[in-house]
Amino acid sequence: MNKEFSAIRIKGMGTSIFSTMSRLAFENHAVNLGQGFPDFDGPLWLMEEAFNAMKEGKNQYAPTQGILSLRKAISEMQKKYYGLDWNPETEITITAGATEALYSTFQALINEGDEVIMFEPFYDSYQADVILAGGIPKYVTLKKPDFHFDFDELEHTITDKTKIIVINTPHNPTGKVYTIEELKLIAQLAVKHDLLVISDEVYEFLTFDNSKHIPIASLPGMKDRTVTISSAGKTFSMTGWKIGWAISCSKLTDAIRKVHQWTTFAVNTPGQHAIAHAFSRLDEYLPVFQKEYLERRDLLLKELKTTSFNAHIPKGSYFMMVDIPELNTMSGVTPDIDYDEEIAIELVKNYKIATIPPSVFYGKSDEGRTMLRLCFAKSNETLIAGAENLRKYKI
Repeated sequence: MNKEFSAIRIKGMGTSIFSTMSRLAFENHAVNLGQGFPDFDGPLWLMEEAFNAMKEGKNQYAPTQGILSLRKAISEMQKKYYGLDWNPETEITITAGATEALYSTFQALINEGDEVIMFEPFYDSYQADVILAGGIPKYVTLKKPDFHFDFDELEHTITDKTKIIVINTPHNPTGKVYTIEELKLIAQLAVKHDLLVISDEVYEFLTFDNSKHIPIASLPGMKDRTVTISSAGKTFSMTGWKIGWAISCSKLTDAIRKVHQWTTFAVNTPGQHAIAHAFSRLDEYLPVFQKEYLERRDLLLKELKTTSFNAHIPKGSYFMMVDIPELNTMSGVTPDIDYDEEIAIELVKNYKIATIPPSVFYGKSDEGRTMLRLCFAKSNETLIAGAENLRKYKI
């Protein structure tokens, strides 16, 4: 073929860093603390519930908006935990994971040339989705060591072309949990400039050290201008089931559903029935779930103290950022481009430990080059083995 058939908008999109590092981990027989999903199964009773749904004949297409029992369960959860009232008929849509919810939302709401503000480091699909929808990404930096943002920087990033602010709390990859003060500042600007907020809350039930997850939709003036996105995959350690949802007012939901119907049409039926049941067991399930992940976080923190990698303690999610050792002694020095990728490749090849270099999650700041991301959604054995390999790395 002599013609160039690829669309111009995908020209800058390479292979995902997750695919690259997972391939290198496999090829080098490395302990994998890079992959952002558990290396263990979720609850057995949840798998049995899905199997029972299959045996009961719940195997054909679900309604495109999702089965009503699951939408009702999500509505009830939002009311119980956050005091938010959502109509399950017109304001909740079940999607193929949070990833599809994000894609459908951006496609539904962005026009060519609209500017979308995201906090960096960002979950990389945000940037890809904005570009695919014809939007223009703009960035505000979450700054080390506590990953705070500057209110003035955020306000000065807003222009007459700005349409959406994207937040992610609890945050991947830093583990930051946005405070009520930070959320109020974002909400203040959203109302003042008549902006939408897309809030990715997939780690909503995974917070530590008395940190509290607060949906920005619960703040005054925000319910009708927020799209809340979440997923069962993180809460129930079943990421492969790909069951997520988008919640918003009926006007925005109608737009999202128009894209969703042509993207996946419907989500796997037995999994939806199982997750609907799982929400009825949240009260008994969550304390054990949160305790186990807190123990994993603390185990990795303890092990890292015997390495040269300094950890930034996460308050939520199951990710942890660590500083690259030699840069701790080089105050004020900006590393070369892709330095974190070089170190990550060296670690996986020579020390048999896979991490994620986070510079790909930044649009303007160099801070990503100074760190690596670790995932602690792993068995204790995997965490200990990973830390042992990191311990072998010397400056």
